[in-house]
Amino acid sequence: MLKNRISIKNAQEEKEGNKVVIAGWIKNINLMSKLAFIGVRDASGSMQLVAKKDSYDDFDKIKDLTRESVVVVKGEVVKSKLKAGGNELIIKNLEILSKSETPLPIDVGAGTSNLDTRLDHRFLDTREEKIKSIFKIRSKTAKIIANYFDSNGFFNISTPKLTSMGVESGAELFHVKYFNKDAYLSQSPQIYKQMFVSGGFERVYEIAPVFRAEKSHTSRHLTEFTGVDMEMGFINDENDVMDVVEGMFKDLLTNLKKECKTELELLNTEIKIPKKIPRIPMAELKEMLAKKGKNLKVEDDLDAESEKMIGEYILEKYGEEFVFVTNYPWVVRPFYHMKPENDPNGTRSFDLLWNGVEIATGAQREHRYKILKEQATSKGVDLDAMEAYAEIFRFGCPPHGGIGLGIDRIVQRLLRLDNIREAILLPRDPERLTP
Repeated sequence: MLKNRISIKNAQEEKEGNKVVIAGWIKNINLMSKLAFIGVRDASGSMQLVAKKDSYDDFDKIKDLTRESVVVVKGEVVKSKLKAGGNELIIKNLEILSKSETPLPIDVGAGTSNLDTRLDHRFLDTREEKIKSIFKIRSKTAKIIANYFDSNGFFNISTPKLTSMGVESGAELFHVKYFNKDAYLSQSPQIYKQMFVSGGFERVYEIAPVFRAEKSHTSRHLTEFTGVDMEMGFINDENDVMDVVEGMFKDLLTNLKKECKTELELLNTEIKIPKKIPRIPMAELKEMLAKKGKNLKVEDDLDAESEKMIGEYILEKYGEEFVFVTNYPWVVRPFYHMKPENDPNGTRSFDLLWNGVEIATGAQREHRYKILKEQATSKGVDLDAMEAYAEIFRFGCPPHGGIGLGIDRIVQRLLRLDNIREAILLPRDPERLTP
C-alpha cells in the first residue's frame, strides 16, 4: 500500500468519501466494544482513525496494537465531529509495518518525562508534534538566514573545525591528537572570516558547528553549538554591521511568521517583529541599572541579572524585545576589536540582547597591522607567534567587522524555551556525550 501513500496533511485536505492511504506512528488507542479510535501521526501532522466492528473484519486485532508502532492504513475520508474539525479516516485496511515494544522508555507526548530522560531517547521525543515543531522552526531559521545573506552579497564559506590555534582564550579549546601533532576543535571561525574578507570576497558567512570547552552548567550554554558567523569588509564603522544584523532579524521573523504559522500556534508563540532596534552605549545602561540598585563598575561586563533588567527596561521604554548594547569596555573585549579614536577605554563592539539574554557579539575589527600588534601586546598576546593570523593584515586588509550568533539560542529566545538543550537535537554539555 505504501506506493499510494499520501501525507496526513494532504489527507486532511481530501474530500469526504475519497479513499486514501496514509502511514505513520500510532500516538494513542481508545478501544471500545464496537468502536475504536486510533491517533496516527507522520511528519506533516496527525489524524484520527476510526474502526467499526461491523465494517472492519480485523477489528479484534486492534487490541494487539501498541503505541508508537508504525502502520500503513487505507481508509475512507469523513468529516471529523471533534471540536478541532478536519478529517477522520474510516479504516478499511490496516497493516503493521513495525510493532513497538512496550513499555516505552519515555512518555511520548505526555510531558511527564524529564528533559534528561527525553534526551536519552531523543528519536522518540521528536515524534511528538510540539517537539517536532521546534525543529521545523529551527530548520526554517537556518534556511531563511542563509537566503538573507545570499541575497545581500555574502559568500558562503566552510572553514576548518580542526585547527592549530585559536584567537579566543586557550582555556576554551578542546585538545585533540592530529596524527603526530596537537590540534584543537574550532572555537570560532574568526580567523578564517577575516582571512577571506581580506582574500577578496568582502562579505562572507558560515553556518557550522562551534566548540567551547567551558564547564558551564547553565540553561543557556553548550560545549557544541551551531554558529552563524558573518564578516563584511569596507565598512564605515560597527553601525554597518548592526544594520545588516537588524535587517537579518526583521527578515527572519517576518518569514518565520509566514512559513511556520502552524508550528508557532502549536507552541503558543507570537512573533513580534522589531520596528527599530535601539542602540545604547553600555555606560548609559549601567547608569540605568544603578538607579534600579544594580551597581556595576566601568570595566565590568554584564551578568545574567543585568541582561534581564536591561531587557525589561527596553521593552518598557522602547516597546522592543531587542537591543544593541554598544561600546563595550576594552578590558572585557579581545585584542582584535577596534577602539574608538576618542575613547581608548572603549571598543567599537556590541552585544545583541533578545528578551533579556545576549544572543550575539559583534564588532568592527582592527585592520591596521601596527595598531593590532600594539593591542595584542597590551593583552599579553604575541601576534608574531600567530603567523597565519598576522599575515592577514600585512598585505592590504580593508576595514571590516562581523558578528557571531548561535542558532540554538535564537530558537530558545524566540520560543521562550526554559533550557537551550531543548532547541538542539543532541546537545553536548560537560556531562553529555551520548547519544
